[in-house]
Amino acid sequence: MKLGNEIEGDGRFVRQPNRFTARIEEGGEHPPEPGRYQLYASYACPWAQRSLIVRELLGLQEVIGVTIVDPIRDEKGWRMPGGDPVTGAEYLSELYHATDPDFRGRYTVPAVWDRTAGRLATNDYPQITLTLETAFAPWHAEGAPDLYPAALRGEIDALNDVIYHGLNNGVYKAGFATSQEAYDEAVVKVFETLDMLEERLSTRACLHGDALTESDVRLYTTLARFDAVYHSHFKCSIRRLVDYPALWSYARRLHAIPAFRDTTDFDQIKRHYFVTQTNINPTGIVPAGPELDWTAP
Repeated sequence: MKLGNEIEGDGRFVRQPNRFTARIEEGGEHPPEPGRYQLYASYACPWAQRSLIVRELLGLQEVIGVTIVDPIRDEKGWRMPGGDPVTGAEYLSELYHATDPDFRGRYTVPAVWDRTAGRLATNDYPQITLTLETAFAPWHAEGAPDLYPAALRGEIDALNDVIYHGLNNGVYKAGFATSQEAYDEAVVKVFETLDMLEERLSTRACLHGDALTESDVRLYTTLARFDAVYHSHFKCSIRRLVDYPALWSYARRLHAIPAFRDTTDFDQIKRHYFVTQTNINPTGIVPAGPELDWTAP
């Protein structure tokens, strides 16, 4: 894996900005329409799994198509086994260059292709799930949860920001750090955030009360990877997820929901991180374990 310009001179990891940030919205260049968009995602990637979870929770499987990429990435980026049924492309990078021939960054998932416009509309992963929850509301399944209720949006956005900086991206800042100072700063923040979330979830079923929201989706995908990958591979080893009673119970409750469970593939997760990220695991050896019972009550 080549991080290129994402490592600062002081050894800190600074994630590249999203290249395609157009909104799918009424009256815009990319209006919401059933059958118009194809989502490119990976079961291995936490940012992409968010969009897969939300798509299933809201019952949008027949409204927005999906192409799942191979978990092992090479110098060409994410490969689409058998070719993409929508565009015929073999690699996601082909769609990036079809949209911006001068693109030189990492090719990231999730990304959304607009079939009508013949280009990528967005790879803005924080916005993609919010778009599914708002712009595609007319096509939500009957009884689908309101993951982004208007009355809670300010609170959801604020907590999402804390979770992103302290945990979702925080584990990457620890794992990709190339100086002791950068690592120490990041790993302390990771566990301060986990400690805060443990306390919060000790008195409620979900992050904002009893009902699932966007915040729970964002937290789950990091928790699902924590003990299997981040604890060892990213050196986030002060404590494990299973050492947090409330967080571990919460993670298992979410995993029991089909949209979460069916999009969580621990084999693909481990192979992606340990095989692809040779900058921190040069042998490419995938470790055995950990043996965790995600089905325990």
